[in-house]
Amino acid sequence: MKKFSSLILILSTLACGNEVYTVDELIVKAVKNSPNLKISLAQLEASKSRIDIANSSYLPLVNLHLSAGENAQDNVNDTLILGNLSLKQIIYDFGKTDANIDSFTHDSKSYEMINEQEISDKKRDVKFTYYNVLKALALIKVHKENIKLNKSQLYRSQKYFEAGIRTKIDISDAEVELIKSKLDLKKAQYDLQLAYASLDRVICFKDTDEKYSVYYEELDFKNLYSSLSDYALNLKDSIDYAYENRYMLKKYTSDIEMAKSKSNLAYSGYYPEIYLDADYTQQRADKFKDSIPEKKWQASLNLNFNIYQGGSTLASTQEKRVQIDIAHAELQNAKLSIKKDTTEAYINVYKAKDTVELSQSLVRVSNEKFDQASKRYEHGLSDYIELQQSRQGYIDSLASLVVNYYHYYQAVAYLNNAIGK
Repeated sequence: MKKFSSLILILSTLACGNEVYTVDELIVKAVKNSPNLKISLAQLEASKSRIDIANSSYLPLVNLHLSAGENAQDNVNDTLILGNLSLKQIIYDFGKTDANIDSFTHDSKSYEMINEQEISDKKRDVKFTYYNVLKALALIKVHKENIKLNKSQLYRSQKYFEAGIRTKIDISDAEVELIKSKLDLKKAQYDLQLAYASLDRVICFKDTDEKYSVYYEELDFKNLYSSLSDYALNLKDSIDYAYENRYMLKKYTSDIEMAKSKSNLAYSGYYPEIYLDADYTQQRADKFKDSIPEKKWQASLNLNFNIYQGGSTLASTQEKRVQIDIAHAELQNAKLSIKKDTTEAYINVYKAKDTVELSQSLVRVSNEKFDQASKRYEHGLSDYIELQQSRQGYIDSLASLVVNYYHYYQAVAYLNNAIGK
């Protein structure tokens, strides 16, 4: 029956020209459309380009220079054309280039982890807002049920009044409750629109004429708790999983390695650079060919050693060592935060699950009470106030069950995000 009602919902939605999306399909669209993810991806690509720039230091630097001009000698003007080709190749720089490449490589890894974490956060946000839409849809059903009960009560009050069993005030009370239930339904319908608006924002739907619906199955209010399962990991395993897989921890680990590479780069300033320098020049003169050589080349092996830089190398090295300590401290802070977030999320999952169980029991008891109150009212053993209170208690317990049911799935989404799953 549940599958049949879901099929009817999909077919009716398609008939209206709307797309029907599951939560996984919405996640794909959100990841594709998100400006923030596009920015983080662009930052990642830029960081990869910086690695290529650093790698270019292994390759020779080749320059070509061409010039043409006039040369005057003994009151005779001559045209001079010159071409120069130079090459510089690092032979050994005591790890400076390697450290620079490592630094940019770990920096790129850090950007990659930031991008992955933002994708994980986007998945969490889509699920959270998706379940808010489902909750709003389910609450509309609850309010429609309330209207149905109030209409039935109004009809019964009218018949009792016509039979002289009850007074007219019962009809007035029933009409008031019916209007209230209609107001509640109207508010629930607006809440659904607001939930869709929030979902639009998370998915990054910009077009105002975007027509879609979420995939929704009618709830079996009698068996909601039995449909829930325990989380796959216990608390300890969840924390261990988070330490191993949470993207922000991997980001801070990359930051530590990047700080170490920068420290090595700064320390390499104490050592010289050995490089090969080659130069080839060719020039041509119209009149002074004998005095100006046409071809000239030279090659040399050079050592460049900065003996003293005013203490900047020492200061830079010390500053980079401090950065390593800071990166280690940030990693420890992140672990403490992730442990706290995982623990809270784990507790909230079972808090929500237990709340659903109690809410399920409350619905059952409230329904029994409402049934008993209806019979008492029918036999003249109670007044309308008792009947109305029991009916409202039943409706409130249904609404509470719906809210707590979707809170459970939202809590699971937060826990999965907290551990990097």
